[in-house]
Amino acid sequence: MTVPEPELWNCRAVVFDTDGVITDSAGVHASAWKEAFDTVPGVDPPFDAGEDYRRHVDGKSRLDGAAAFLAARGLDTPPGGPEDEPGTGTVAAVAARKEQIFVRMLSEGGVDVYPGTVRLLLALHDAGVRCAAVSSSRHARDLLSRAGVRSLLQTVVDGNDMARLGLPGKPDPALFLEGARRLSVEPGEAAVVEDALAGVEAGRNGGSRMVVGVDRTAGPTSEDDLRDHGADIVVRDLDTFLSTGRKREGE
Repeated sequence: MTVPEPELWNCRAVVFDTDGVITDSAGVHASAWKEAFDTVPGVDPPFDAGEDYRRHVDGKSRLDGAAAFLAARGLDTPPGGPEDEPGTGTVAAVAARKEQIFVRMLSEGGVDVYPGTVRLLLALHDAGVRCAAVSSSRHARDLLSRAGVRSLLQTVVDGNDMARLGLPGKPDPALFLEGARRLSVEPGEAAVVEDALAGVEAGRNGGSRMVVGVDRTAGPTSEDDLRDHGADIVVRDLDTFLSTGRKREGE
């Protein structure tokens, strides 16, 4: 994995995904999904919290993620609706079950932040580069506030905003485009930082100046998969940029 060129410092803004990029919450999401999926009749083999999470649900809305995984296992699960109680009979019920489990896990243990990301946010803040966080999760604002990094972000676009504005989920670029709009920059002036395959694809689809893939899994194909889905560069941790940072063009 090569050290990236400091192109990030020439962007007017950076739009970060939240889970797995800023907060170490992707593992909590994956565990919640596993508990929810493992109770669904016909799921065989069981949900793998590593590979299945990465390929089918990471970065997507709960409904899209539940539908994608169940379809990948060959199950024709009815979609259901928002009134469905947590359970296994519909996609909506499975998604609601996952939400129930995730909230329980958060109350039991909470989440941490990635120190390298915090250091990069501080450096970008000092350099005058505007930053936003986006997430399909309705918990993003709370997670960022509890993590102590909300003040380093000019704006947050989360699952509540998606529902209110009718924004489609990743790999559609709507979340990142809304983040850039709130920062008053064009998509081509902003970088996107993502760990999910659907997310890097969304960044590429939105015409971002650059797409940074964060490879937290370090699996045998994970770096290549991120590049294949649209990442311009791939790093294991975002403090990699701190050794290559420089002032923006013209400064």
